[in-house]
Amino acid sequence: MTHTIEISDDLKDRIDDHCEEDETYEEFLEELVSIYETEGAFLQEGYSE
Repeated sequence: MTHTIEISDDLKDRIDDHCEEDETYEEFLEELVSIYETEGAFLQEGYSE
């Protein structure tokens, strides 16, 4: 079953900036969720705990 979510044009552009070549939105989101589940939180670039 597929689901549709609506995002703003600005957020779409931001996601596009982070997607690797030929990476789908689904693949990008799967990776993002995996990182969140592994790390427990997203770290800002350039910072560490």
